[in-house]
Amino acid sequence: MSTTLPILLQLLVLVSCAPPRCDPGVRGLCKPTVEEKPKCTDVLLSYCDDMAYTQTMFPNLLGHKSREDAEAGAEYLLMSVVESLLGGECNPEIRMLGCSLLAPRCEGGAVLKPCRAACEAVRQKCARAFEGIEMAWPYFLDCDRFFGSDGEGCHDPLMGLKEQEEEAVDSMEVPAPEELDTSMQFTYHSNAQMTSVLKKTEERCSDIARTYSIGRSMEGRELLVIEFSNNPGQHELLEPEMKYIGNMHGNEVLGRQLLIFLAQYLCSEYLQGNERVQALVNTTRIHILPSMNPDGYELAVSGVQDSNYGGGDDEEEGYPQDHRYDTSTIGRNNAQNIDLNRNFPDLTSIVYSRRRQRSFGTDHVPIPDYYWFGKVAPETYAVMKWIRSIPFVLSANFHGGELVVSYPYDLSKHPLEHNMLSPTPDDQVFKFLARGYAISHERMSNENANCGSSRSLFQKGIVNGAQWSSIAGSMQDFNYLHTNCFEVTVELGCDKFPPEEDLFIGWHENHEALLTFMELAHHGIKGVVKDEEGNGIKGARIAVRGIRHDVTTAEAGEYWRLLTHGIYIVSASAPGYTRANKRVHLPPRMRTAGRVDFVLQKAPPEVDVPKGNSTIPATASYDRFDPFNQYQRYTMMAGLSQRREERAEKPWWWNYFVLPGRPAPTWLLKHY
Repeated sequence: MSTTLPILLQLLVLVSCAPPRCDPGVRGLCKPTVEEKPKCTDVLLSYCDDMAYTQTMFPNLLGHKSREDAEAGAEYLLMSVVESLLGGECNPEIRMLGCSLLAPRCEGGAVLKPCRAACEAVRQKCARAFEGIEMAWPYFLDCDRFFGSDGEGCHDPLMGLKEQEEEAVDSMEVPAPEELDTSMQFTYHSNAQMTSVLKKTEERCSDIARTYSIGRSMEGRELLVIEFSNNPGQHELLEPEMKYIGNMHGNEVLGRQLLIFLAQYLCSEYLQGNERVQALVNTTRIHILPSMNPDGYELAVSGVQDSNYGGGDDEEEGYPQDHRYDTSTIGRNNAQNIDLNRNFPDLTSIVYSRRRQRSFGTDHVPIPDYYWFGKVAPETYAVMKWIRSIPFVLSANFHGGELVVSYPYDLSKHPLEHNMLSPTPDDQVFKFLARGYAISHERMSNENANCGSSRSLFQKGIVNGAQWSSIAGSMQDFNYLHTNCFEVTVELGCDKFPPEEDLFIGWHENHEALLTFMELAHHGIKGVVKDEEGNGIKGARIAVRGIRHDVTTAEAGEYWRLLTHGIYIVSASAPGYTRANKRVHLPPRMRTAGRVDFVLQKAPPEVDVPKGNSTIPATASYDRFDPFNQYQRYTMMAGLSQRREERAEKPWWWNYFVLPGRPAPTWLLKHY
């Protein structure tokens, strides 16, 4: 009791000395709390000091309460490094757009929102730059969320930039066409950089270029194609379609780079008025798939980096300075360890098993059902669907390790599959196509230029695939035996992964051959097969006497038949119609395909209608593709792998933005 009393007395004293409590009933006792209104202040953010205005206000449009709060955020950090991240692209547009939110314009004590139209224009221009580094479009540059309309009294955040550009244009001389930058950089491109280059090329040449995807790799990477045509996205009557495919083996990389350079070259030269390129693009539909095996490429690149790590000490340890990993293994196959050039249906064996039959056929051979029970790579599946969906006439796929063009067959007709000359019925045509590339190459046709042990088999830079190295399930054999397309394989050099400084030399040696080969799509004959009413007949067969390989007509009844010069008897036939024959003379040095049309008459009921090759299965059998719905399984595998990879791997720039004590800026991740 004696100890608690003094404590109570002290409490009473404190209470009695305390100021009177606020009582609303007693006038003058309560003083209302007055909150200080935000005021316009000077723009002090160092990366925003070139805006067209000088006054800002906090809290800003992103909710930062002070300049210090804004400077400590990941948003401002991104604005400070965006120029370096994007390689100077879209600078200063992105930075100024961000500054209009981090340090918004203040007038008359009120904040003005930046205009939505300016944001949308910048996003349309710069979204692909962010895709190129696998970064999401920043959340705070959401044009609908943080930007205003003209009716709200918004301001143009790029006003100062536009004034500077107008002044620069007035004092700038227009460069001559030959001085225009082609944007070609002779360096290796990552998968993201390759996609960015192709997208930028499409944007730069939107009238003649289009990108599209044919599927995804095992690890979910896009198989991106760029197309060139005077009417991109549309097949035109009698315009031949051709394709280039690179990087089928992930560690054979020169072809991949050449096709990236070729896409840039076609765009630039077309814009600069190169008559040859313009004629080629205006009369041909060109499809370029730079990388069929992007997963293997990633592994091959990591192998190069690992082998070169600490490379300065290699020479002291007895290794040459250009010591490399074993390019024959690392990254060659896809992510399932499948060699894609052994993964196509082996139709060549089927043809060999029937060759003793009286009227055996070597065209439009159906895919046997048992093929689908094997291990079919998603990359192979995607390319097969692509080949079947477009009436390709000509094709080349690019490899490395030798310097030669090989042509079908790839599988030897020897009973034990020993290397042996195994020509197709179109052997003369294939030699003509292979020579077209080899002779146009800087040194491929030189007998001393070959680098392998089989150089004695090569004839001025060309060789029959089975005579050189017999393989089953190759892509070029599949093209020839399953479709109308004639494909050859181009081996680009001894080094599968050449040093970066050799890329320009590789382009110099091959760029003429790349153009010449595309022009070969216009050799031989072409035409339309119609009925008596003028309607095109789809699926009619075009046969050349003496060549046991027919081609068939496309949707509108059109066809293309590659041939060398000479005199031919050509016939057209279709179920329900009588056969029509024509004699055709193709003179030497003829640079365009001869036009040979056919009009087929309805066959009377009593007439025995020609049925073509009796050993060729019915159309329904040929159309039987993926009967067990493997597509869904492949798509699911690729999707799961893609999501797994995205969870496991973060982009190279991620750690720079993860700040201690702050939430991770997951809004930067494209697939979070």
